[in-house]
Amino acid sequence: MRSIRPLLMAASAVAALTLTTTACGPTEENAGDKPSAPVNENPVDKIKIPEDLKQRLKDHGIDIDKWRQGEWRNWDKDKWLREAKDFVNPIIEDLWDPDRMRDAERPERPVEEEDISGDEGVTDPTPDPVKAKPVQAKYHDNSPASGKVFFDGPDGSMVCSATVVKDPAHPGKSNLVWTAGHCVHKGKEGGWYRNIAFVPSYNDAAMETSALEKASREQIAPYGVWWADWVKTSDEWIAQGASTGGAGAPYDFAVIQVTPEKGASGKSLEETVGTALPVEFNAPAVPKIASMTATGYPAAPPFDGQKMFQCADKPGRLSLKAEQPTMYRIGCTMTAGSSGGGWVAQGQDGQPALVSNTSIGPSTAGWLAGPRLGPEAKAIFDEVSKKYAGQ
Repeated sequence: MRSIRPLLMAASAVAALTLTTTACGPTEENAGDKPSAPVNENPVDKIKIPEDLKQRLKDHGIDIDKWRQGEWRNWDKDKWLREAKDFVNPIIEDLWDPDRMRDAERPERPVEEEDISGDEGVTDPTPDPVKAKPVQAKYHDNSPASGKVFFDGPDGSMVCSATVVKDPAHPGKSNLVWTAGHCVHKGKEGGWYRNIAFVPSYNDAAMETSALEKASREQIAPYGVWWADWVKTSDEWIAQGASTGGAGAPYDFAVIQVTPEKGASGKSLEETVGTALPVEFNAPAVPKIASMTATGYPAAPPFDGQKMFQCADKPGRLSLKAEQPTMYRIGCTMTAGSSGGGWVAQGQDGQPALVSNTSIGPSTAGWLAGPRLGPEAKAIFDEVSKKYAGQ
């Protein structure tokens, strides 16, 4: 997805790397006048709706035939499912074709400097910018657990970044993906995004954008397109998250259970990409962490969202509200679109682990902040893992 939108006008403004901020959404300049890319000409023949999803759609008064024919584009308030239990995501085969993936926007969420409390909570000095470095191709050889999340919102198709993570219920065979809450749900202003899909090692060969215009789906998504079966984000993000300000940022995380678009190959996502990262819910305190590495697909200028980048820096602390968890903060020039991308550090066992994800950052693109993963994050992770434990 593109970088976080909308970006703040003031140099000191902080833009969230979330949907509308970090997720992938239209930029401020073209938001509203660019409709979602059309679905296949025969969507009725391309959509698969499991029986449990059919019932959930019916329970919300949604006509299944109309949904198949494009009713998912209806973002009327009464049709935009919001509650945690309401997520539905029927697969529409080939919806995410190369053009639609390439053109998806980034979401963002601006935060004013005055939203950052330096005295009520613990906030360290603003870190020096760290220039984002391109990940060497092939991405699968150097950051195989990373990829992009695509989704649809009222303003069009959008993108975020994400990470394949281990599932204790399915050792070695995880189908779990970690991203930001704003990449799956709009927060207090709306509901669940639709057509959520994950593409591991997007543009694996790091092709230039001009070459991507002629690339096949297999070149852009060599490890397939994986649709969300189920998604959980925090109750705090659903209740507080906003497209402006830092509201909900300390709880801006989500877990996605995915399934392959083209049907079961017998292999899980973890087996397909060859790896998955453990999630550390009790990471060492900031002073004990020597370095964190953030990975993502930044989409706001000077980036275009088509290539993977990383920043490594010793983290500091950022407090938005004294009563909420303190966030991690690192120097980094990645922009919106990198939202949801995993932050990796040495876990308690000394091995690399996912300890956070990109949530917010300034419009000047000098630093990023991510939530510290504590009991709230573990609760949603455990719920998704247990839901599919017997499958």
